[in-house]
Amino acid sequence: MVTGRRRLAGAGTVVRRRLLVAVPVLAATSMGMFALGAASPIDPAQQYAGAAAFTTSEENLAQIRANWGVDDPLPVQYARWVGNLLRGDLGWSTSRHEPVTSVLASRAGWTLLLVGTALALVLVASVLLGTLAAYRRGGWFDRALRAVAYAVQSMPVFWIGLAAIAVFALSLGWLPAGGLTDITATSTDPADVARHLVLPVTVLAISQAPWFVLFVRDAVAESLRDDHVLAARARGLPGRVVLFGHALRTALLPFLTLVGTHLPELVGGAVLVETVFSLPGLGAVTVEAALGADFPLLAATTLATAVVVLTANLLTDLAYAAADPRVRLDD
Repeated sequence: MVTGRRRLAGAGTVVRRRLLVAVPVLAATSMGMFALGAASPIDPAQQYAGAAAFTTSEENLAQIRANWGVDDPLPVQYARWVGNLLRGDLGWSTSRHEPVTSVLASRAGWTLLLVGTALALVLVASVLLGTLAAYRRGGWFDRALRAVAYAVQSMPVFWIGLAAIAVFALSLGWLPAGGLTDITATSTDPADVARHLVLPVTVLAISQAPWFVLFVRDAVAESLRDDHVLAARARGLPGRVVLFGHALRTALLPFLTLVGTHLPELVGGAVLVETVFSLPGLGAVTVEAALGADFPLLAATTLATAVVVLTANLLTDLAYAAADPRVRLDD
């Protein structure tokens, strides 16, 4: 009971420390976004006006800039944005013509579904394949798996997505090429959505799998040479018990850290996958915001990504400590 209270107190200490680190990280991220926005040669007023900018008078464009406050000094713009952020106002999306909070609310769920499903698929597949390759290291399965992993690792995720569309959607016609539902659909049917997500989820999982598969393979192969694993073999325990009950359990501890540190790349891959498959997630609107110089939306999506990464790192530390009682949370 005392040990449980100590670990709970230690978890609270870790959360407080991570929050103390998160505040300056998020502040630096937001300041960097404002600096890049100020250095951009794109005029947001002209970008917003589109083709009408060639016929609109300079007075109208100046009025748009004044309404948005983009001509104010950068510190003034930043202070105003932070104040609005603390009140829950993320601004107006110039590319979507709606509040940024509405864009995030309607798009974030689909991105979380894509990333979460792909991550779960990657974790299960990498643990199984990497463990089997380590147990039969040097064999044909181990060599073939490593060759495929190295080959996939060199392929850009958008190329994998285009290849999957060409083969499974256009040539074979097994799966839809993009979108979230069929064109003729009048409602969002879960079965239809699941069918449309098969290719995007699989592509995102395949693009990220090599890192995890190779890590599990090397970690389990190293764990199989540990003294406690060799002792378990000497006691005559079945091979599957030694592999999954001893070697894999030890190897998964550093694997938790890899999951947390690799999340930013997974999110970056989701941006490209959503663009290739025309999915209505945050990735697609982030690209749209970048192309349309929609700074309020771009700032919100960037800051949201930073929050997700920081949260994932915190959860990774807590999961690592929960998996290994020897780890002290309050150090």
